[in-house]
Amino acid sequence: MNAIAVAAPAPVEPLPGESTSGSPEQGIAICLSGGGYRAMLFHTGVIWRLAELGLLGPATHDVRRSDGSLQSSGTLQRISSVSGGSLLAGMLGLKWKELAVGQPGLVDRYVDLVVRPIRKLAQVSLAGKDPKGVMHLLWNIVAPGSVNDHIIAAYKKHLFGDATLQDLPDSPRFVINASNLQSGALWRFMKPYMRDWRVGEVRRPTISLAQAVAASSAFPPVLAPAPLSLKDTDYTPNSGGKGRDNLQRAPFTTKPVLADGGVYDNLGLETAYKRYQTLFVSNAGAPFGIQSNVPSDWVRLGQRCIDVMDNQVLSLRKRLLVGDLVAGVRNGAFWDIEQDIAVHGCPQALACPGDATARLAQVGTDLSAKDDSTQERLINWGYAVSDAAVRGHFDAALPSPRGFPYPGGVG
Repeated sequence: MNAIAVAAPAPVEPLPGESTSGSPEQGIAICLSGGGYRAMLFHTGVIWRLAELGLLGPATHDVRRSDGSLQSSGTLQRISSVSGGSLLAGMLGLKWKELAVGQPGLVDRYVDLVVRPIRKLAQVSLAGKDPKGVMHLLWNIVAPGSVNDHIIAAYKKHLFGDATLQDLPDSPRFVINASNLQSGALWRFMKPYMRDWRVGEVRRPTISLAQAVAASSAFPPVLAPAPLSLKDTDYTPNSGGKGRDNLQRAPFTTKPVLADGGVYDNLGLETAYKRYQTLFVSNAGAPFGIQSNVPSDWVRLGQRCIDVMDNQVLSLRKRLLVGDLVAGVRNGAFWDIEQDIAVHGCPQALACPGDATARLAQVGTDLSAKDDSTQERLINWGYAVSDAAVRGHFDAALPSPRGFPYPGGVG
């Protein structure tokens, strides 16, 4: 979810399996932002449409550039996620083998294996402004850290069971992002390793998938902190930063204190932008709200200042991405939950009235239960705007959709 940005992006540090050439390589990366259940549902519609368009499968996709030449985008290599996006990505990764991407019937399997449990979770209040969410907040004040245990248990019950990071596929690589509150850097959970570039890496981690996603979605103050308990011997020797940037020592190694990935990068863009040429970035984070009357008490004034700083960091990332897409430095598309679908200039886009989508952009970015109508409208909106962005900016030759996943559209 949207939260304070504690640090500027880390220097481009060569990481295991990362490009060191300084230029992006062929391949597709999908980035799913934070934003609680709202983002989880919105991205559910996004992946639905990308599956229909064949962009999740093993086939290489060719894109016609402005000069008329064809450029291959390669195949899907990475899905990078934050917070609410990690709930959907974690379930997608866990079921990837059963989905048999590239085989007929993918969408039906996706609905059964991924959409159904995601929607079931969205019926359960875990944290938010409703009475149950307030109780979770009060309990966190009394017993810090206990709410994260509650969230891990809930994620195990409703989505992941006892699965670990080792149950994710080798390809594409799923990257579940959290923020390290000690080092001010990104902590990435993956199958081959989990890592903070300053603290070091742990190879073949057996952390539960529920714990990884709970750390990624531990938005402050309600669900943070998300502590890990590790041993120095778990780490690859000399895998931390260099010189003053090296934090490969206790307590940084043994007791990492994590929070929502959106504290560092709410788009999930950091681990994809440094490597891949084709980027599909889906943003369902909370829009920045203007205030005519700014509170003067220290607590609310401080929060407002944090919101302004967070908005500026997010805006810079968006500008960098969109600028590169427009200039042709990167291929792909960016879409936002608060956009007017018309900005994508896509012919035969699904009808999405601006007043209806604006209301969806105001749905809470918490873990409060969402009724069936809200769930379906959010899924439909993610489906429709991702379709318009991909066909409007990436490949106009892709087929237009037959209709929304659920009756009723977005309004």
